[in-house]
Amino acid sequence: MKNSSEQDARIRIDDQLKKAGWDITNIRADVPLRLDSHINEPTVEYNVNSKLGRVDYVLYADNGRPLAVIEAKRSALQPYSAKQQALPYAKNIGAPFIFLTNGELIYFWDYQNDDARTVNSFYSQRDLQRLLHLRESKLPLATVEIPNTYIRNGELRTVREYQQDAMKAMDHAFELGKKRFLIELPTGTGKTDLISLYLKRLIEANRAEKILFLVDREQLAKQALEALNDIMSNQYGSYWLKPGTIREEKQITVCLLQTMISRYDEFSSGYFDVVIADECHRSIYGSWQTALTHFDAFHIGLTATPAMYIERNTFQFYHCKNESPDFTLPIKTAFKKEFLVPYKFAERITVLMSEGADKEDEHYDPAQFEKKWTNEKSNRLMMEEFDRLAHENYKDLASGLDEGPGKTIVFAITKNHAARLAQYLNELHPDTKGKYAEVITSDISNADELIRQFKRESYPKVAVSVGMLDTGFDCREVINLVMCRRVRSPILYQQMRGRGTRTCPRIDKKKFMIYDFFENHKYFNDSDTDIFSGVGGGSYKVSKPQKPKTPRELIELGLEDEWLYSVNYVEVGPQGERIDKKQYITNWEKTISDSEDDPIISKIKMQAKADDSEKDKYALSNNEENLLTSRLNNPDYYFNENNLRQAYREPSGNIIDFIKYALGLSKQKSKNEIITENFNAWLVTKSLTPEQAQYLAILKNRGIVNGKVEIDDLFKPPLSILNAAGLGIELFGEDGLKTVINDMNAILFNVNAG
Repeated sequence: MKNSSEQDARIRIDDQLKKAGWDITNIRADVPLRLDSHINEPTVEYNVNSKLGRVDYVLYADNGRPLAVIEAKRSALQPYSAKQQALPYAKNIGAPFIFLTNGELIYFWDYQNDDARTVNSFYSQRDLQRLLHLRESKLPLATVEIPNTYIRNGELRTVREYQQDAMKAMDHAFELGKKRFLIELPTGTGKTDLISLYLKRLIEANRAEKILFLVDREQLAKQALEALNDIMSNQYGSYWLKPGTIREEKQITVCLLQTMISRYDEFSSGYFDVVIADECHRSIYGSWQTALTHFDAFHIGLTATPAMYIERNTFQFYHCKNESPDFTLPIKTAFKKEFLVPYKFAERITVLMSEGADKEDEHYDPAQFEKKWTNEKSNRLMMEEFDRLAHENYKDLASGLDEGPGKTIVFAITKNHAARLAQYLNELHPDTKGKYAEVITSDISNADELIRQFKRESYPKVAVSVGMLDTGFDCREVINLVMCRRVRSPILYQQMRGRGTRTCPRIDKKKFMIYDFFENHKYFNDSDTDIFSGVGGGSYKVSKPQKPKTPRELIELGLEDEWLYSVNYVEVGPQGERIDKKQYITNWEKTISDSEDDPIISKIKMQAKADDSEKDKYALSNNEENLLTSRLNNPDYYFNENNLRQAYREPSGNIIDFIKYALGLSKQKSKNEIITENFNAWLVTKSLTPEQAQYLAILKNRGIVNGKVEIDDLFKPPLSILNAAGLGIELFGEDGLKTVINDMNAILFNVNAG
């Protein structure tokens, strides 16, 4: 008889298989091992009461072919130790895959290709069948030619040497069985094009069929879809998975990290073969990590952030050696080889920023910073100087332009500030009837159309924004950047500068101009002859940051909207009206409560209350989701995800989450729940024994109480009663214990444990 602990494990296993979509008709338990099967392994340990071994579970394809065996152990046992017991069983019945589990930890073992590794869930039947098909039909990657050219946006582009080298490096990693790969390429060097070309090769070589492309901004999602469809010539189906919309069974899923955080459990761990994380250094922290660790796939991380600013945990996640990306292109090399367009700074322009400014002003309250350092006179002066000089210089920057000033991005401090700068520019060009400059923020109902016009049409010439166009915005024709705000983040500064570095032969773009009214470049000691790339002198003191520390530090990584925690108001509307966050939430909850009879809101309610098997019936269509978001982002309140994230102080929330909060269908996760969820995601990245995991769970609980974990805590009650210090050294070693505590503090509690 199996003991009760294993029976408990089997109950959990049955539930987990059901959640992974397994039909009971394709599962058999306690399957006797036939000695006259495919092989007869003498190492099989037989049941003492029988000459036959028994397999705890066998998972079958619809045609009766065995796909996997499951070896179940008591919860107190480490499943990994059952490898040699399960292997002969799998070989005897011809099952290519093995799961080892105690009902809590699950290991997946593709024993012909890899070692066993922890996964978040069982694979579905479709996952295993797809994986088996790929194993049996794969081609050597060397047989799939890397193209020399490709079509993008209707123009023929050359595959650059570093893009070819990056693909060859990924080929090598793929063939060696490396499961994760980190690429660092400067902004403007075509990361999305590169990855689209590579995914096409993987599909053609039968190495991948299901792909997830994760981004953290809507503009990046649109650009990813555009690139994928363009480069793959629409041969492979792709779609954007949005909050509340139905999951489509297409080859490529593009999704925001913020959406996937609340939807990852709708997918089995084996659903995707490849997971791409754009700007991946933002994705490794806290709850963001769950959107990655859930999927047992080939993970490719993309980042433009110089390696010295990438947190160590990012390198650990992507299994990098020596805290270096697997492939990198130094920005200075990109400029030297003319892969990027060089820049210069406008001279003899008015400088608004004095040396005596409090460097914390910008973080704590942008409105006060704006009020202190800009006024109508200075704002008008900035726009007049930029406009005059840009019309004088545009031919020197891009001789193919017919008229000035060339496409321009203005970086403002606040939404209110952006509105005033656009107004002053339009006043300088009354003949354009207000079309010369446009404000582009999340509160503009036709932001997508304005972005399209900015990229494709003559007007607007100038896009004025705060936050929305700083990173992830791709317009090759941009030849002017106007910095009307201060920047002290080296990452953000290089991202903003990167908006102008893309080449554009169509207009014969030779350089771009930066109008830096706040002398940010002097802070970073940046010049057109000595490019700031993360290393420099001047007033910027270079040292590798110890991140993450505080919510404000996380801003540097782009994990949260600026001033998310520090400021008590939300800026809404084209003019940036300031509304108290509590009042904004009250208005939101009342608006949603008053709209309960709305058909789309009703579907969201029904989906929230439905069983898992019924939820898809109430999923929104893309049209419904677009209609809902458009209707909520109205001139009365400007309810959109960006503003709601700031009001709720929840950077990973999406519109469906906030509707559920308003209707009382769900609650914001408590601090304890968030930390516990982050802890579970973090554990998946580690190779731990159950004893180690249980020990760290105790430390996690102590950290929740104290806000962090310190070595001294191990010698004080209640941890000292458990001999936590001695046990920790026994489990991890003295140095290992210090390292794991530092990791917990950095990843779970956002503090530096030193």
